[in-house]
Amino acid sequence: MTERSVDLSALPKEVRDQLAELDLELSEGDITQKGYEKKRTKLLAPYIIQTSVAPPQNDTQPPVPSSSSQAPAPANSSRYRERRSRRTHRNGGTRDDRYRSDIHTEAVQAALAKNKEEKMALPMPTKRRSTYVQSPIETRTPPDSSSGSEDETSARRQSSAVAPQPQVHPNPQSQDYWMNRSAQGSSTSSSASSTLSHGEAKPQPQSQPQSQPQPQYKPQYQPLYQPHHQPFQQPQQPSHRQPQEQSRTAAVTDMLAHSRIASSENRAPPPDVTAVAPLSRGPRVDLPSNTVRGINRGHSRSSMMETADGVPVSSRVSTKIQQLLNTLKRPKRPPLSEFFTDDSEEIVQVPQPDPNTPRPEGRQIIPVKGEPLGVVSNWPPALQAALARWGATLGKSPALTALDITGKPLYTLTYGKLWSRSVKLAYTLLNKLGTKNEQILKPGDRVALVYPNSDPGMFWVAFYGCLLAEVIPVPIEVPLSRKDAGISQVGFLLGSCGVGLALTSEICLKGLPKTPTGEIMQFKGWPRMKWVITDSKYLTKPSKDWQPHIPTANTDPAYIEYKASKEGTVVGVAVSKVAMLTHCQALTQACNYCEGETLVNVLDFKKDMGLWHGVLTAVMNRIHTISVPYAVMKACPLSWVQRVHVNKARVALVKCRDLHWAMMAHRDQRDISLASLRMLIVADGANPWSVSSCDAFLNLFQSHGLKPEVICPCAASPEAMTVAIRRPGVPGAPLPARAILSMGGLSYGVIRVNTEDKNSALTVQDVGHVMPGALMCIVRPDGPPQLCKTDEIGEIIINSRAGGTMYYGLPGLTKNTFEVIPVNASGVPIGEIPFVRSGLLGFVGPGSLIFVVGKIEGLLMVSGRRHNADDLVATALAVEPVKTVYRGRIAVFSVTVFYDERVVIVAEQRPDASEEDSFQWMSRVLQAIDSIHQVGLYCLALVPANTLPKTPLGGIHISDTKQFFLEGSLHPCNILMCPHTCVTNLPKPRQKQPVGVGPASVMVGNLVAGKRIAQAVGRDLGMIEDQDLVRKLCMWPTVMHQYLTEALQWRAQTDPDHILYVLLNAKGVTVGTATCVQLHKRAEKIAAALSEKSSINTGENVVLLYPPGIDLIAAFYGCLYAGCVPVNVRPPHPQNLAATLPTVRMIIDVSKAACILTTQNLMRILRSKEAAASVNIKTWPTIIDTDDLPRRRPPQIYKPPTAEMIAYLDFSVSTTGMLTGVKISHAAVSALCRSIKLQCELYSSRQIAICLDPYCGLGFVLWCLASVYSGHQSILIPPFELESCLSLWLSTLSQYRIRDTFCSYSVMELCTKGLGTQTELLKARGVNLSCVRSCVVIAEERPRLALSQSFSKLFKDLGLSPRAVSTAFGSRVNLAICLQGTTGPDPCTVYVDMKSLRHDRVRLVERGAPQSLPLMESGKILPGVRVIIVHPETKGPLGDSHLGEIWVNSPHNASGYYTIYGEESLQADHFNTKLSFGDPQTLWARTGYLGFVKRTELLDASGDRHDALFVVGSLDETLELRGLRYHPIDIETSVSRAHRSIAESAVFTWTNLLVVVSELCGSEQDALDLVPLITNVVLEGHHLIVGVVVIVDPGVIPINSRGEKQRMHLRDSFLADQLDPIYVAYNM
Repeated sequence: MTERSVDLSALPKEVRDQLAELDLELSEGDITQKGYEKKRTKLLAPYIIQTSVAPPQNDTQPPVPSSSSQAPAPANSSRYRERRSRRTHRNGGTRDDRYRSDIHTEAVQAALAKNKEEKMALPMPTKRRSTYVQSPIETRTPPDSSSGSEDETSARRQSSAVAPQPQVHPNPQSQDYWMNRSAQGSSTSSSASSTLSHGEAKPQPQSQPQSQPQPQYKPQYQPLYQPHHQPFQQPQQPSHRQPQEQSRTAAVTDMLAHSRIASSENRAPPPDVTAVAPLSRGPRVDLPSNTVRGINRGHSRSSMMETADGVPVSSRVSTKIQQLLNTLKRPKRPPLSEFFTDDSEEIVQVPQPDPNTPRPEGRQIIPVKGEPLGVVSNWPPALQAALARWGATLGKSPALTALDITGKPLYTLTYGKLWSRSVKLAYTLLNKLGTKNEQILKPGDRVALVYPNSDPGMFWVAFYGCLLAEVIPVPIEVPLSRKDAGISQVGFLLGSCGVGLALTSEICLKGLPKTPTGEIMQFKGWPRMKWVITDSKYLTKPSKDWQPHIPTANTDPAYIEYKASKEGTVVGVAVSKVAMLTHCQALTQACNYCEGETLVNVLDFKKDMGLWHGVLTAVMNRIHTISVPYAVMKACPLSWVQRVHVNKARVALVKCRDLHWAMMAHRDQRDISLASLRMLIVADGANPWSVSSCDAFLNLFQSHGLKPEVICPCAASPEAMTVAIRRPGVPGAPLPARAILSMGGLSYGVIRVNTEDKNSALTVQDVGHVMPGALMCIVRPDGPPQLCKTDEIGEIIINSRAGGTMYYGLPGLTKNTFEVIPVNASGVPIGEIPFVRSGLLGFVGPGSLIFVVGKIEGLLMVSGRRHNADDLVATALAVEPVKTVYRGRIAVFSVTVFYDERVVIVAEQRPDASEEDSFQWMSRVLQAIDSIHQVGLYCLALVPANTLPKTPLGGIHISDTKQFFLEGSLHPCNILMCPHTCVTNLPKPRQKQPVGVGPASVMVGNLVAGKRIAQAVGRDLGMIEDQDLVRKLCMWPTVMHQYLTEALQWRAQTDPDHILYVLLNAKGVTVGTATCVQLHKRAEKIAAALSEKSSINTGENVVLLYPPGIDLIAAFYGCLYAGCVPVNVRPPHPQNLAATLPTVRMIIDVSKAACILTTQNLMRILRSKEAAASVNIKTWPTIIDTDDLPRRRPPQIYKPPTAEMIAYLDFSVSTTGMLTGVKISHAAVSALCRSIKLQCELYSSRQIAICLDPYCGLGFVLWCLASVYSGHQSILIPPFELESCLSLWLSTLSQYRIRDTFCSYSVMELCTKGLGTQTELLKARGVNLSCVRSCVVIAEERPRLALSQSFSKLFKDLGLSPRAVSTAFGSRVNLAICLQGTTGPDPCTVYVDMKSLRHDRVRLVERGAPQSLPLMESGKILPGVRVIIVHPETKGPLGDSHLGEIWVNSPHNASGYYTIYGEESLQADHFNTKLSFGDPQTLWARTGYLGFVKRTELLDASGDRHDALFVVGSLDETLELRGLRYHPIDIETSVSRAHRSIAESAVFTWTNLLVVVSELCGSEQDALDLVPLITNVVLEGHHLIVGVVVIVDPGVIPINSRGEKQRMHLRDSFLADQLDPIYVAYNM
């Protein structure tokens, strides 16, 4: 803890250097934490000041020190300052505090400290413990009150670190106390990320004043706080503390940086976000509780949840959501300007330009000229000529030394050998590849060079051999496998360059991946290649008279260098012979190369600086190159420094990475000298964060003879080649100055020297002057190439003979890059000469020095501001880089989501990092980037070590990483999405207008909107007068009998042996039939049994508990015969009694049933021990087993006195989890049966097949009632039989030649998923569906168009007519409103605009329009039914094609709810309601579904135009978010398409957060991939931000028997933490 009280900036430079070295050792793991602290304490001992305890501060609002305030300097600090100022003069240049190399780390840490006051806790994601390696179990147990040791779990560290102040509490061990503590911590600190339960914080009495030490800047790589556990303060503790405790408290306070949220904030309840909850309809029963509650429409659902302070007490999940809400309540950091809505694109909010945006103010830039390129008499006419000269005259002088894997010299290639081998290769290429008359290669052909990085010798020979043969070499990386990062893009390069031949070495060829037959594998996207081995033993020596042709350099291409673009495409930059030669001359002049010098090259020799200096310019100047391969650097990072020392090298060619590695390994070698170096070329010196590497390297190696003036950063790009390089300095000359730029200014493309906020400054070093013979301009990077102003950042463009000439084979791209003519402010070209775009962003500083601040391809344009990927990487790495991620393995890119770029960071996590560490690191990176760059991160993902796609030399392949991220194959192990902070262009929430009924709405309802009221009527349900026709159609019961019981008796008398029902089993075998008379007799037996029971009276309710079959039908009619009211209930599932039996019990209780009719089997289950575990089995009503009843007849068959009496009760659980029972009268039953008979043309000679659950709604009517009424035969197929034989239903249709069949969506889905691949097999078995005329899906929801279409397409081959499949629609208030039937037009499909639907409007669009939603008509309206579309709030009728609630009037409406007592208003509202204007007499029932009516061009049976009813969705299910109405199914459809591993998904809201639950059908490592994809797709398609993403196992989302999702059950299970999710992500 020593550094807490030391002002590091005031320490002597030597001490600071030693500290930096120590930090480096620690960061790379070369020293243990203990050793580090020991050495550090020793170094700082002389400078420590003792902190005095500050006076007590006011509890509520402690003063927040500014980030720059520092502890008083030691007394002798003036001497240090003198000494330092003297030294800076000696170094040259006034390098004040801001130029220090560790500036960025300090800035980040200061920013984080500053942020502490503002940021709330981010809830940590929940992972299933089995899936990932978890942190220790202590994360769940309260910490004890003793002081923790250093090796305690990180969770304890966290909970201690965030405890704001010691608190008085009688029992520190109690659970409540602990929860309150962690809650208060979580609301103030961003680092609280444990999986603990956080309640709302309660203000606690403060125990004692706390010391308030001033925050310090920490040194580079230092963790933000030390892992000490703070003990809970006991009330009786004395206030004078031990020194160790004092420092510990100081650490905690420092970490909190005095954050405290005002006490009012703590007491504030969570925002009331349930005010706009969807309207609740009907009595809701939250299963499986045992109470029935009715809620009025309009009551908010929040009343259903027993919460304390708005947070369900027991739930871990919901407290996390509460935490998340707390983070969302805080104002976002960058204040959003006022928004206006753009008319042309009504979706996006366009921010108004900020008047304070910095604008460039300077004059227009003047092109900068490099020094003239000097003419030296002995410069060769071509590069090959130089090689010929050295090979002939100085053949013994060394050209190249290659190193082995240990860093020892392996071989040295002399200029003589290089020349002779290159000539041999040139001769072989031109004369020996093919037949005498037909040579494969001609001059000008392109040839790929495939050589490993460890074999420079073979590459040199191949490269110069190609130059001598005048073929064009295209050096590429060695392909290692078919799945190499970007391998197919290399194929694109080879294709665009027309390469068909590859040169390689024997060893390399052996290592290439082969097919089983031993041939070289055909790589993805590559053209067919011939491979040629270039080892000497395979080359032919040319005859004496053969000499290679060496022409003077001209504009023909000499070689092609590959370049990967931001999108990942690989293109070839062609360099002409004259450009190659001129570039070598310019480099020779700029770098002052002399003959015979030694150069150490660490860079890749195939391209870029490594090729230009180490292969081309080296040969021109007879330089001895020592090539240090990447593999050697990995094994021995200091090898290049040793080579410089041993070979007394004059020049070294490195990257910042090599400087960093050399510092890391520096203590292995003490006796090395870099005094021989005159030039250390830093190839990526144009990187803004190369400054710190150069500085640190100089600090460390100055004692080894490294002179400050030899460090030469340079800037280059494949297109423009070398743009600028710092010339080697004269000893003692002042060092060039640096630019300290404001990050804010940079993001607007403006140069502003940063003066005020040290945190958001970027220090950049110059890259020297323009190359000799070149002319340079700066132009705007986007739009026409307009010259920048002097204080504007732009793209550097170059005109020079030494640059690339084109993208080979891509003329379109070439023009845009290589032939740019800059224009002035008025758009007039400034001259004729073409410039080349370098892809570098920069400006010209004082003295014509060039400064580069980034690359075009690393540019992220977010909300109109530019951010540089490299800067973001630097900031992320400055946040505790040691503990969590690897230094070089971090990728930053942007993805386009919802009309803007969003920043994504992906890093590789160290294997030893714990969940908490990683999450904490991620939340700090968020804050640091937000604070320093003022940009919100969209996503931060950590992947396991070594899994990101690599470039050949170990960097990260950004475009492949981005591709993996977008397609969901990145497999992160940790992810943090922050859409709430960075998505600021969402449309404004809709403000709902107050609804009032007046003349204006009458106008709108009737006339203006759509010209006609939206209503539709089925045909007339009239009586038939003609008795002959009646007899012919066997329609007696329809005319004479009001009651089904009479109809059954009549059939038993007139046609006793007519089979009404056939029941099939899984094998398709008939297991039961019922003729009219058999059904009548069985009903009589049951009626007799009921009437014998004295406890059962007429009109009492009887529960029927049967599996689907004929027993159920007989029991139903038995009840009617006995005058009882049947209540049909789905039997409990024997394997899942715990879940299914409580529902049965509840219906029995709610219906007040007098007895239960059931089978022996089910009776045993009801009385079993297993049942006793779920419900009280002693209180069942009387149970009658109907299996073996004696043959008795009842005294008389009951006939109701009036048809308005209740015939049966229909109980059903809606998708919103409400149990509702509706009363169906005898009149409604016969009207409904008659309506179905007319619509489907049912009579006794017809057969229909039913594959439905017969427990409620239209399914029950078709199964039990319709056959008895119409006399047709019903073939019954219990849906559960399909589980053992999928093809049962379809083969039955074929076998019985069925014309009309009824099924449910779940049956259709089973067939589609299970039989989709077996249509050929079914065909072979003779299944033929051409007989099917109508296949109607019975449902109470929007028609599932996609499923119906897939079903039709899949079984078209079996003869199924595409017109056959249709749907029905019913609701609780009316069981059957629409049913397709046999006559009338086919159901039609329309496409509506989803954006309009959200505003409760219908706008029809063309098929394929963006944001269009296909809707299928819900069948034809049944005879006798009238439908009208009504505004749900004003209750006024709406116009044609307007969205509103569907109201229905029909003789078969239900009579009312059964379960509600004293809720007359609700009864009246749902079943007997009137329009507010228009036709105020008719009584309507409200279905609770939204839909619209559209008049189509089709004609119905009577010749009128047909009105189609389209159901959009249940009003209860809709989600009201941002003032708009969403239908869950639409969001779920989008989510299910987001990734192949999403099997099913469901959405619901909780406190205004959208929660998406997705079932994962792939492997669990895909789980985290789904989080960003789901967030993206919902944001893009629905303009909503997902609050929580829950990934669960298949089958977790509850689905009822009708195939509908039970979203409210899911929501309750989620909030009660019963889902056992694989992963829960809380989006920030």
